[in-house]
Amino acid sequence: MNTPTARQAPALPARPLIALTSLVALAHVLLLQAAPLAWGPVPDPQATAPRPFITRTLEIKPEPVVVSAPAATPVRPRPVRRRAPVSQENRAPAPDLKAPPAIESIAPPASDSTTPPAEITATTTEPVAPAPVEAAAPSLPGASTALTIPGSVRLKYAMTGRSKNMDYSAFAQLDWLQDGQTYDAKMVVSALFLGSRSMTSSGRITADGLAPTRFLDKSRSERAAHFQADKGKISFSANTPDAPWLRGAQDRLSVFLQLGSLLAGAPASYPVGSSVSLYTAGPREADTWTFTVESEETLRLPAGEAATLKLTRKPQRDYDQTVEIWFAPAMDYLPVRSRITQQNGDFIDQQLRVVEKP
Repeated sequence: MNTPTARQAPALPARPLIALTSLVALAHVLLLQAAPLAWGPVPDPQATAPRPFITRTLEIKPEPVVVSAPAATPVRPRPVRRRAPVSQENRAPAPDLKAPPAIESIAPPASDSTTPPAEITATTTEPVAPAPVEAAAPSLPGASTALTIPGSVRLKYAMTGRSKNMDYSAFAQLDWLQDGQTYDAKMVVSALFLGSRSMTSSGRITADGLAPTRFLDKSRSERAAHFQADKGKISFSANTPDAPWLRGAQDRLSVFLQLGSLLAGAPASYPVGSSVSLYTAGPREADTWTFTVESEETLRLPAGEAATLKLTRKPQRDYDQTVEIWFAPAMDYLPVRSRITQQNGDFIDQQLRVVEKP
């Protein structure tokens, strides 16, 4: 006889249970795949495909910035440091290739040995006129007691001329260098088919202005004049007789720079109609050159318009040349034009086109 037992719940079918178990396992797998990559060990890149990673490019101007923070961290541009403004006196002047630079003005040292050397005053804005130097007057008529020596400069000229009934064009360049104690001047003229010619003068700067020690004239041959003040003579390499050395003596190149220095040192001493005489040596001989202050003229040169003072040397002998020269007061009385005319009508006319620092 069977004894009655407690009521049992009906058993679930096998297939639905397996399906439920599979569904739960699939949900865990999906949750694990959705977990962030930063959690847990880094998966093997060969076993697991990487997630798509989105990056943003930041462009910071004017300075590029290298970002080392994670992509999720916002990047702030570095502050740009601004330099303090430079004071006007410390600011380097911008070069101006077109405008002629200002010319240094150097006053020659006084004859007293205890006086320190003259200082160089340079400016890139407005030229500063140096104080004239009181100097003993050369033993020549019309000489001034004050001179102002121009600073180092390079002058380039355009030239036209006529030689043996043939007109020609040429270029010339004057290099003028001085350090307050000594000087070097060189003029080179070059013309197509006619070759070149150079004149060089070197010497000392004294209380009387320029004191040449050697003058060289070179074309097809080379000839020189040597100024020997200690021996009281000027000797020539051309085997011509010696000439006496006189205080204030010049050569055929330094004479133009000495003239400008005299004019710059005491402009009021040379009114129109006055004259100045300088003892001048060439490569073979020496004699006195007398220049007359003729007029004030405004010239239109290749370098531009310039107010000038014109001086002329008239021929005194049959073979002498007529020399006309124009000095520019605004350029420390440097020569901006010259014209040399021979007795037969041949001439050379050179006009300033460029002013440069040497």
